[in-house]
Order: sequence, then C-alpha cells, then structure tokens
Amino acid sequence: MADAGNQTAVAEFILLGFSEHPQVQLILFVAFASAYTLALLGNVSIITVICTQPGLHTPMYFFLLNLSLLDLGCVTSVVPQLLRNLLARTKGISFQGCLAQMYFFTAFLATELLLLTSMAFDRYVAICHPLRYSLLMSWKTCCRVAVSVWASGFLVSLPHTLSLLRLSFCGPNIINHFFCELPPLLQLSCSDTGSNQILALVTDMFLGLGCFLLTLLSYVYIVSSILKIRSAAGKRKAFSTCSSHVMVVTLFYSTVFYTYVRPPSAYLDRDKAVATLYTMVTPLINPLLYSLRNKEVKDAFRKLL
Repeated sequence: MADAGNQTAVAEFILLGFSEHPQVQLILFVAFASAYTLALLGNVSIITVICTQPGLHTPMYFFLLNLSLLDLGCVTSVVPQLLRNLLARTKGISFQGCLAQMYFFTAFLATELLLLTSMAFDRYVAICHPLRYSLLMSWKTCCRVAVSVWASGFLVSLPHTLSLLRLSFCGPNIINHFFCELPPLLQLSCSDTGSNQILALVTDMFLGLGCFLLTLLSYVYIVSSILKIRSAAGKRKAFSTCSSHVMVVTLFYSTVFYTYVRPPSAYLDRDKAVATLYTMVTPLINPLLYSLRNKEVKDAFRKLL
C-alpha cells in the first residue's frame, strides 16, 4: 500500500491496550464486558420506556432517547474491538478498520456535544419561558433539531478522517491506546501533521468550546430564573429537572476536553484511563442518572414492568 505519499506503508495497526499480562487481560475482559452489557441494557431500557409510555412523549425525553442512541453508538464503536483484542494473541486492526472506528467514534462524540447543547436549550426554554414552551419546542422543531444535530456531527468528523488519508505511516505501527483515536494516530505519522493539528484545533474551538459556552449560558439563565422562584418546593422541582443533565455535561466535557484540547504530543499512558470515562463509563451511568433521579422515568418503568 505504499505509492506516492497519499497512501500508507502500514496495512495494520497494533493496539497496545492496557496490559500484556494474561491474568490482567482476563480481569479487564470481564470488567469491560460487564460494563458493555450494562450500558446496552440501560440505554435500550431508556429507549424502550420512552417509546412505549405516552407520558414521556415530550421534547425532554425525545432528546434523552437520542442521547441513549448516541451512547449505544459510542460504546459499540469501541468496546467489541477492545474485547476481541483482550482475548486475541495479536491485537491488530486494519488501516481501513482503524479509520472507520475513529470516524464513527468521533461522529458520535461530536453529535453528543451538539445534543447536550440542545438539551440545555430545551431546559432553558422550559424554565425561563414556560408559557411559550409548547410553541418554541414543537415536535416539528424537535425533529429538525435532532436531524440537524446528527447530520452535523457526522459531517464535522469527516474532514478529520479524510485528512488522515494524505498522511504516510511508514514507521512503527503500534498505537499506545485501546482504540483508534486521533491524538495517538497523529503521533505515529511520519508526515507533517501540522494541518491536521490545526484542523483539530479549529474544530475543538468552534464545536467543543462553542457548545460548552452555549450550554453554560443556558444554565446561567436557568439558575437566575430558579433563584427568582419564591417557593422552596418550586426551586427544588426546577433544580431536579436540570441536575441529571448538569452531571452528565460536567463528566462529558471534562474528560473530552482533557483528551482533545491538547497537542497530540502530550498524549500519555494515563489518558487511556481518562478515555474509558467517555467511551464506557458515561454511556453506562447516563441511564442511571436520568432514571434514578427522575420520578417520571421511574414511574414509567414501574408501569412497563
């Protein structure tokens, strides 16, 4: 595969993962397989209960359904390959497979950033403009927002993947990670990755920082409106509708920013542990946060059972 400078001399990458010791790999396999199974069950349960319970057919739960779909995509784009590598003697992934994994994971990640911002705006309208909520957040509007979010997420990740095709990978093919992600991939290239890093920085600034600031602005207005509510019960109810989303946003942004808003050369071994938070832990705990802290969801689960 090595012709001109557009293609790579590397046909396969080796994913180092977490450990080379068989006993440790077995423990990790059981842990990650359990987390993956629970994440699947939790998110499928959320999707099922929202689809089958008419009381949850509202914009807030429509966006939550989309979040569960994204979490399923994120965890499934990474964990099956990881589990396979933990059991296999050779931990290889083809060049094309590596690019595909990176594309889909990045697409799901970008889409989730946009969706969490949309969910923050939904809570802003519900709390700050309750009388106009049904008008501003109509089903037509929600569907348009969802389609735009998914399309934008999958489009914005495409340049990152296509830009890797112009790079040459002629040296070591060992990726110090448990899946194909942009920062460690750029470290392996023997081409100039300056334009790739600029593209990543521009995307991080406009998409990541932009979504973060819009979410933060929404919650500044939300908190300001809640503090104006005179009754303690009203304040508690208003805060309870936002608390789950705030926890999800905090965990998601802190871990993603830690990984992506840095030059690829700064990538370290401990970043693999951080990556497990947004690849596995977040999809696992999101259903718990939205169900255990939400009376409507808990009541809907009881009806379903």
